[in-house]
Amino acid sequence: MRCVLGFDGGGTKTECVAMDFSGNILARGRGPASNPTRIGFELAAAGVRQSAENTLATLPQAGEIASLCAGLAGTAKPENRERMLRLLQERFPGVPIDLRTDLDLPLSTMPDGPTVVLVVGTGSAAIGRDAVGKQLREGGYGPSGSDEGSAFDIGRSAVIAVRQQPDSDEALELSRQILRHLGCANWHDADARVASNPDEVYPRVFPVVAASADAGNPLAQSLLRDAASKLAAIALRLAQSLGLAHDNFPLAKTGGTIGRSPFFDQALDRELRAVLPHAVMAPRPADAAETAARIALRNFLGGPGAPR
Repeated sequence: MRCVLGFDGGGTKTECVAMDFSGNILARGRGPASNPTRIGFELAAAGVRQSAENTLATLPQAGEIASLCAGLAGTAKPENRERMLRLLQERFPGVPIDLRTDLDLPLSTMPDGPTVVLVVGTGSAAIGRDAVGKQLREGGYGPSGSDEGSAFDIGRSAVIAVRQQPDSDEALELSRQILRHLGCANWHDADARVASNPDEVYPRVFPVVAASADAGNPLAQSLLRDAASKLAAIALRLAQSLGLAHDNFPLAKTGGTIGRSPFFDQALDRELRAVLPHAVMAPRPADAAETAARIALRNFLGGPGAPR
């Protein structure tokens, strides 16, 4: 069974979609992280390959990959893209590969003309274009100097906050929930895991904070309001760089943290409307891995060897 594959890879997981030549989705699967700046290039390439294998294993018959498109975080720098492309070519020999950043996927689904997409997952960033098609991005270069308001940032901020307020009832309750979710007996155990792999810990704290905020925990709500403010600032900086800050343009949100918490979604919408009052909130872009699969299909149908 010949098919094309689309990937959406980040610092937590890699989503994969297998699609036939008529554009029908055959299977969905996932694998480990594939952001090379967070886990290293070899592990990132292995994460893409594992995601493909997990997806193809669910097909009723053996799948043959005709083309693939991968949108991967951590590949914006040319040297990173070239290195990842070489590694993917080794793991998918003979398969045409279209390698893009994870931010390129949602932008490609937006209407022509000026637009901005805010992407909030393990990391955070915004990407957009102006009226003449010039594209710019803001953020998304890792937690050391960016990724404000991301799942990683929220998780890290939550861990700091609960430990700074040991006598607060809301901090104590949030602390218990975090440790339970991480499977840690105490903060000494959690600290050891953070020291070993912060990406394995901090993003996993986000759903705990989100659920606590929805349940009315004031500390969790404060953490999410602060994150929403940081994210709105990212969108504003990009809009200013594109010359769109005072214009009407579609503004979309996507990523793993969006749609997970009514409180967070509402807080983010309020902050975005406050800093970009003329922007029009657009529907969430199509699924990123599915978008990548459709790009792979378009590339294949337009290239040599396409089915007639």
